[in-house]
Amino acid sequence: MKKIFSLFTLVLVVLLVTGCGSSYELALVTDFGPVDDKSFNQGAWEGIEQYAEEFNVSYKYYRPAEDSAKARLDAIRIAVKGGAKVVVCPGFSFGEPVFDAQSEFPDVKIILLDADPHNADWSEFRIDDNVMSIYYAEEQAGFLVGYAAVKEGSHDLGFFGGISVPAVVRFGVGYLEGAEYAAREDDVDVSVKYKYLGTFDAKPENKTLAASWYAGGVETIFVAAGGAVNSAISAAEESPGKTVIGCNVDQKDLSEVILTSSLKQLSDSVYSAIKEFYAGDFRGGQIVNLTAAEGGVAMPNDFSRFSNFTKAEYEAVLSKIISGEVVVTKSHEVAIPADLDLERTTVTVVE
Repeated sequence: MKKIFSLFTLVLVVLLVTGCGSSYELALVTDFGPVDDKSFNQGAWEGIEQYAEEFNVSYKYYRPAEDSAKARLDAIRIAVKGGAKVVVCPGFSFGEPVFDAQSEFPDVKIILLDADPHNADWSEFRIDDNVMSIYYAEEQAGFLVGYAAVKEGSHDLGFFGGISVPAVVRFGVGYLEGAEYAAREDDVDVSVKYKYLGTFDAKPENKTLAASWYAGGVETIFVAAGGAVNSAISAAEESPGKTVIGCNVDQKDLSEVILTSSLKQLSDSVYSAIKEFYAGDFRGGQIVNLTAAEGGVAMPNDFSRFSNFTKAEYEAVLSKIISGEVVVTKSHEVAIPADLDLERTTVTVVE
């Protein structure tokens, strides 16, 4: 009996050790920050999680040790060593590490969000057959919330961009054009304070700036700046009647002051790309652009925090974007807000 018990114990230990070394087919390498960031990381992770739970596939996330291209590449290597067949890399900072990883791991599929693979000095762009790059029409997403803000009755707006990378610029351009479109419809004048913070982090100085804008009459601030949304939220919570517009994912659970959010359907697009991989239809070597027509960008389906703007108004303007009746400027077509065709919207760029 003792021998049988000892043998059983040995087998159990082996199984436990083997379990500790289990491989994970689906991997997320987060941008530097937590996986539950209520933004880009979380949106991508939820897409992985949804597919994995639905089809019983193992999955795991890996966080870079520091905020650098090398650390991101090292995290990709760890994910592949851990058995990853598909690695999701969310954000423009992954362009350089994926450029190297695509050659190093030709049998691993990489889903790259908001970037093209490029070398360190940006002199070469190359997307191999094992990489699928997904972009989103942020200009359309920004347009929708700018339109909604003015239709709600706000004529003094603010915009916080993190860093002036293409995706953030597109959000800002769309926001201005959406506000302008609504202003022309309603025959009102709109003013917008416009600022790139130089960071995606919540910092005291960002809260101070938001508070000063609110005190000066700004009614709502659209924050396309990652974690810096928490700075604006904190300021709005101390400024009665002021609101914040979230970005990337539905951020309403962060605070009651979140009026709405400008959505990139991150989880849906990641889920779909993984599904294509397992179906043998992975679009490797391709750049996929997801617009409102493909369901790539939108606003949340909850309009309960609006007093005036309605779901019907949202659906009407969304349909105009999808049909092409409304065409929103892409960021590469305009360098600064002053280059936009704005008649009823005055933009003050804050340096």
